[in-house]
Amino acid sequence: MGAAAAIMTLVCASLLANSSAAVPAAAASGTPKPPVTRLTGTANSGESVARLHQEVRDGTLLDHHAQRDVCPRCHAKVVTEDSAGKTPLRSAAPVGYSPAELEAAYGLTTVSRSTRTIAIIDAGVYPTLEKDLAVYRKEFGLPACTTASGCLTLTNYDGRRQPAAQTGAQGSYLEEQVAVETALDLDMASAACPTCRLLEISVPWQDAQDDNDVSTADFARAVNTAVDAGASAVSISYGYRTDVQNTRGPRATALDHKGVAITASTGDTGFNGGVHQSWPSALPSVIGVGGISLPADGEKPTAWWAAGSGCETAFPAATGQPRSVTAACGGHRAASDISADADPATGVAVYDTYAPSSDDPYEWAVAGGTSASAPYVAGLFARAGHLAAVDGPRSLYRAPKADFTDITSGNNEDYHQCASYPGVTTAVCTAGPGWDGPTGLGVPHGLGAF
Repeated sequence: MGAAAAIMTLVCASLLANSSAAVPAAAASGTPKPPVTRLTGTANSGESVARLHQEVRDGTLLDHHAQRDVCPRCHAKVVTEDSAGKTPLRSAAPVGYSPAELEAAYGLTTVSRSTRTIAIIDAGVYPTLEKDLAVYRKEFGLPACTTASGCLTLTNYDGRRQPAAQTGAQGSYLEEQVAVETALDLDMASAACPTCRLLEISVPWQDAQDDNDVSTADFARAVNTAVDAGASAVSISYGYRTDVQNTRGPRATALDHKGVAITASTGDTGFNGGVHQSWPSALPSVIGVGGISLPADGEKPTAWWAAGSGCETAFPAATGQPRSVTAACGGHRAASDISADADPATGVAVYDTYAPSSDDPYEWAVAGGTSASAPYVAGLFARAGHLAAVDGPRSLYRAPKADFTDITSGNNEDYHQCASYPGVTTAVCTAGPGWDGPTGLGVPHGLGAF
């Protein structure tokens, strides 16, 4: 075996060790499904694209497709072309939800005019990002956002110029995987606020792939860079273990900026247990964003079965979180705070052509995970522009109930298993009237909560 092949084998093993296996819809629901006739792999014809899009709207896309994780520590999932869950489902035209469809789902009736800045923090370098973002925005009639115009800024986590892309076998492989995450983040920020400026901040992929102190320090540094650059909202779609170093000192204070909405995905593995959540969504100053399934054709939204939720015993509450919510966690910080579409079965359209390792670009794909919901919610904060009132999730908990669509069905953990954790009530795992763990206060209904 050559050196490059050996490295690739090790990388694949590392990815598998850090990623959950693809889960077909039947396994997720626990209900066996009859065999179906699968569409031909890549959806190249207009008929197959239309049919796939209808399956997204029905929430049935995973009846005969699967999903797989995109990269270590990131919370994105991509739909695959068959139940084996390996090759991504590619299409010649968008299959997932469009910005207009998401706006309709969340009752966004006012035209976006904000030019505030949304910062997206991701790992690695993505050389075709600007070109791919241009394709996404043009396809859906969004205004151009380029580096030349100043709408799009690409920077390193220390505020300097981004480094060159990796060229070795391991680096190019990982950066190809991470590019899907970055494309999803930028596309969702664009969908939420088409007129906002975008600031994409890169942390080193070799730091971000592992659950270690270097990773969290890099993300904390990147948040300070974003705030110094004037960002009104910051989104992080990665998650790490919560420990003393991450909950105290500079790695906590870096993510605490009044007047800046900092969102983080709560993860894609369901209930996180009764002790700790994923960092940085565990922090009181961070807006933890969960996930729902969003069928559009007559079905009510439900909690996504994999949406992250949990309790963080390092803190008594999130900023502004009432006792009625923390009671679900024995008086501790409970997550999530708010949610948006995250189920790959009702996934969003994403465009990505960066393929230095495989030479097999995705182009149009369908993606989900709480990596889709966190940047979208960050975009809504920037779009509304009422940042003076933002102090962690406080303004969300003060908003009228009418500013949310309450999600009252679905769960991310077996009822009896959830109830077995000391001090934890089943509201942390099961959607119901009012606040619950998987969906928080619910999904946006207009911009009133922002």
